[in-house]
This record gives sequence, structure tokens and C-alpha cells, in this order.
Amino acid sequence: MDVSTSLQPRDAAPPHRDAALMQAAQKLEASFLAEMLKSAGFGDSREEFGGGHGEDQFASFLVDAQAEEMVAAGGVGLAEALFEALKDREDDN
Repeated sequence: MDVSTSLQPRDAAPPHRDAALMQAAQKLEASFLAEMLKSAGFGDSREEFGGGHGEDQFASFLVDAQAEEMVAAGGVGLAEALFEALKDREDDN
């Protein structure tokens, strides 16, 4: 018998499930922020002194990395709201 599972209340979610839900919520927030950055013009190539076709091809990777760093720094609160909604939905089932 595993001691860690015997000490948890029966309706408590396993910690790995909460971690998976939070990771999914953070990925969704990062995708949302990346789309907002692209809509704001981040990743568009510059006219003067631009990197040419190579810059255009890799600009989306830069925007995605910037969005992931924004989420790692706290984001805009979307991941937390999504996590709570997903957790409540899982608890209802």
C-alpha cells in the first residue's frame, strides 16, 4: 500500500493530474499570446537591414519562444483561469 495515496482524501486529485492540467493551460495561453503578438506585428520582417527570407522563415519560432517566456514569467492570467475551469470540470465528472 502506498502511503502517499492513503493519506489523500478520496476526492483529491492526484498531483500528476493537476500538473498535466496546468501544463495544458500554459500551452494554450502561450498559443494565444503568440497569435496576439503576430497580430500586433511582431515577427514581421523589416524593410531595411532585414534578414531576408531566412528571417521570415524563423520569425514564427521567435514569436512562439517569446510567448512561452511570457507565460513562464506569469503571463496574463489566462493559464490560471483555464486550469481552474479544467479542474472544476474534471471534479464534476
